[in-house]
Amino acid sequence: MPHSMSKSALLIMDMQKSVVSQFVKDREALLPFQKAIETARSHAIPVIYVRVAFRPGYPEISSRNKMFGGIPGRAGADAVAAMEAAVQIDESVQPQPDEPIVTKVRVSAFAGSDLEVILRSRQIDTLILSGIATSGVVLSTLREAADKDYALTVLSDACIDADPEVHRVLTEKVFPLQAEVRSVDEWADSLSGTN
Repeated sequence: MPHSMSKSALLIMDMQKSVVSQFVKDREALLPFQKAIETARSHAIPVIYVRVAFRPGYPEISSRNKMFGGIPGRAGADAVAAMEAAVQIDESVQPQPDEPIVTKVRVSAFAGSDLEVILRSRQIDTLILSGIATSGVVLSTLREAADKDYALTVLSDACIDADPEVHRVLTEKVFPLQAEVRSVDEWADSLSGTN
């Protein structure tokens, strides 16, 4: 199938209040995410939001899981209300009513979510990845999506990591082995046919 016939979707991953507040000190860092969303919408590319969330009582969390295992112990009496607020998509990148919000229970966007069902139902074969953190959801989703034979683009400036060197190594050395890595501006220009 020619590349021009491919169907893309933009994934906005882990841009929920609890993650954004932890990783984003300067709200200007969110501008590339906003531009990516505007670009996708203006080119009729579906925008799909991915967040991590758990049911009350955290039945999905294993004590063996190094990343999530401590969450149930930290949860207080108002944990359900706090979790509900924490998993809302940050106001800087609000979904439109027809844009799906996929809930996952591990690091990859595919882990325990219905993302693949949504992609398949729309015949999407190309994913544009953005999110927080580069070494978390972006890396895990890229690896799994590549193994599932999706064509991939990573928007390097619409990914944030706590460690700038980890972000650099991933976007310059690791991701290019399985994905195109572009800035939001480069991606937007390619859709407009200006490069």
